[in-house]
Order: sequence, then structure tokens, then C-alpha cells
Amino acid sequence: MPLPAFSLARRLRAGETVFSAWCGLPEPLVCEAIAREGFSAVTLDMQHGMWDTASALAAIATVHLAGAAPVVRVPLWENATVSRMLDFGAEGIIAPMINGPAEAQALVQVAKYPPVGERSIGAHRAGMLARVPDQKLYIADANQTTITFAMIETRAALDNLDAIAGMAGIDSLFVGPSDLSCSLSNGASMDSHSADVEAALERVLKACDRHGKIPALYCRDADRAAAKAKQGFRFLAVASDLAFLRAGTAAQLKALPT
Repeated sequence: MPLPAFSLARRLRAGETVFSAWCGLPEPLVCEAIAREGFSAVTLDMQHGMWDTASALAAIATVHLAGAAPVVRVPLWENATVSRMLDFGAEGIIAPMINGPAEAQALVQVAKYPPVGERSIGAHRAGMLARVPDQKLYIADANQTTITFAMIETRAALDNLDAIAGMAGIDSLFVGPSDLSCSLSNGASMDSHSADVEAALERVLKACDRHGKIPALYCRDADRAAAKAKQGFRFLAVASDLAFLRAGTAAQLKALPT
């Protein structure tokens, strides 16, 4: 039985394009406000943002309350946090630096229930947010109703695209363009729109097409997200809450008399 209150996997598996806000400020009210403005997904960045376990727990529920899908980017290789955020009700997990099959398999083990992975049972809060009366109903559908995003951020990840994309339990390849630019240039630059990054994005799209996976990308602004949606990416994270706040503040200050 599909989980009635979970929307992300249903939309992505139906071929829709989903735009997600990106939030690093550890304030659930900010996530709720952004979701209520119309973003259908909100990503909490625990890797470089300022979220801790308690604030993420609250924000996941708040995003659900606002009618959007909560996604969490977990800290680097913190696989225990993957299961914990899913148990809290996250609909998707973005895992950084999935450079090859070993990291991909480790993600699957903690994100998917048997027979695909080895996720431990205890999703009491997730079942409540999914609006199912019994945890068993959540467990029965969670492998299909939660999304694993493997971040492609390095030259090694590009070399292992087919091994990562072809793995059962990996649902999406999510490109982190800034780190990828740094890796491809051997640390010489950080240009997320460079020719090397653009070529890598084409390779990711083709790998996703070969293996039936969802292509995903972080974009620094809405124009970039709209353009890459036309190219074929279907989950696109847009800017950040701090960027929204600074841009809005700057616009108001510009309108004031000096």
C-alpha cells in the first residue's frame, strides 16, 4: 500500500520534476515558511548546514505539516544518521561522496529494508507522519516510497557511474557541482558551470537513463534549475534559505532611500 502522506517518490517515479529548497539554517519555521510558499520538497543540509538531531526531527515534521516532502543530506559517511532520519520521517536521503560501489552499498544497507538492505526496524515516527496505523504498513512500502540519492562529486564517482547507478537500492544520482568541479580541476578551481562539469552532467544523465535512475542536481539559482530541468534532471535543489534571506534583504534595502 503506498504511503498516503508521502509524495516525493510517487512524483519522481511518475516522471515528474521536483524542485527542492535547500535549508542550512537550523530553524524549522524557516523550512515551513519556504514549503508554504510552494516548494514541494525541502532539503535539510546536515553536512554543511547547522542542523543537529533535535532540530532535524522537528523540521521533518514541520515540512510534512506544510504539505511538502522532507529530504535530508546527512553528514559525510554517517550511515547511522541515514536510518535515524528515515525513522524520523524523511522521504529522501542525500548521501555525500558516494565514490564507488563500497560507499553505495553501505548507503543501501542502512536505507533499505531486507531483502534489498539491512535497515533496522523502528520507524515509529515515520509511520505516524506517513499516516499509516501500523509500522508494518510503513515497512512494507518504504523501500519504494523513500529515495536514496547518491552524490556524485568526484572524478572517482564519475569513473564508477555504472557501478553506482546499477546497484539495487540506489534510486538517484545527485550531482554536487562545486565539489565535482574542484575534483575535476585537481583543486585549481570551483566553477560549477565549467565545461568539464557540463560534460560530466551529460554522463550522469546517460547513466541514469541506462539504469532507470533519477538524475538530480544542486543548482545555485532558479534559472540554472529551470535550464537543467529542460535538459532532463528531475530533482533539482535550488539555492539556499540563507541565499533567499540575503537576496530578499538586499532587495528591500535597495528600495529604501539613502
